Amino acid sequence: MPAVTVENPLVLPRVPVPGEAARDRAVVSLTTAPTGFEGEGFPVRRAFAGVDLRDLDPFIHMDQMGEVDYAPGEPKGTPWHPHRGFETVTYLIDGTFRHQDSNGGGGLITNGDTQWMTAGSGLLHIEAPPEDLVISGGLFHGFQIWVNLPAKMKMTDPRYQDIRAGQVSLLSSPDGGALLRVIAGDVAGNPGPGITHTPIALVHATLSAGAQLRLPWRPDFNALVYTLAGKGTVGDKRRPARLGQLAVFGSGDVITVQADEKESMDVLIMGGQPIKEPVAAYGPFVMNTREELVQAFDDFKAGRLGVIPAEPHPGHDVL
Repeated sequence: MPAVTVENPLVLPRVPVPGEAARDRAVVSLTTAPTGFEGEGFPVRRAFAGVDLRDLDPFIHMDQMGEVDYAPGEPKGTPWHPHRGFETVTYLIDGTFRHQDSNGGGGLITNGDTQWMTAGSGLLHIEAPPEDLVISGGLFHGFQIWVNLPAKMKMTDPRYQDIRAGQVSLLSSPDGGALLRVIAGDVAGNPGPGITHTPIALVHATLSAGAQLRLPWRPDFNALVYTLAGKGTVGDKRRPARLGQLAVFGSGDVITVQADEKESMDVLIMGGQPIKEPVAAYGPFVMNTREELVQAFDDFKAGRLGVIPAEPHPGHDVL
């Protein structure tokens, strides 16, 4: 880990040094993700557990999937399930995952790829390791993030974006101590490939031992930093942070992260423009009102979110 890297970060475009007038964002909360299981039983860390939705807005949910090294026959996924009213972002650091939906969309993502699924008005989908990976086993590590949609976009048509590892924008900190992968949004004038309905930014950064990153950040965006590997500090007051912890930052222009002197640190840095609308969320649906939530369940039960495609059975067709 991670899949996308370079030998010499100094050959990359560099994040500008924040100006003297820039204000550091203070860390207002630091929480530790509880562990659990998802789908057919793969291990996850619930990154947003215990955090007020108003601090996360426009994000709703995030799972760190793995990191786990499966033995042969062990890899697991999720069964068919519905979604409506938001977008799922699946970022795979190690391993391979196959997506399929009731509209005929989907595809295979692997090391460093991202799949951006706008559920919008609703669909059914499945996420599972391919058969050859189930047979062989192997390393699996990634994230799924739920990004809310504003009321006017809740019933937009579903769509997919497959973002390959080689498409992400690569940046370096001024001294080369940190490598940044911009998946979506604009970071210091460098846009990522992800096209978002809700204005957000999503970055995976690797800091070498002892390195510091002071990242300019849009003041109208909130700011979250999740430690996905290693340890270090967050904020200008250098609060200790380790694997599985989420830092929520207050207002300002700059996010500060520093790796431990003896080991590297990997973080997901994300933020977005808060939607500031009521949220009615339950299970696989994220709506604005209880009535819309009830309607989503009714539509699902009535088959209006799609039908699971029939599996082909070669040799069984009779003409």
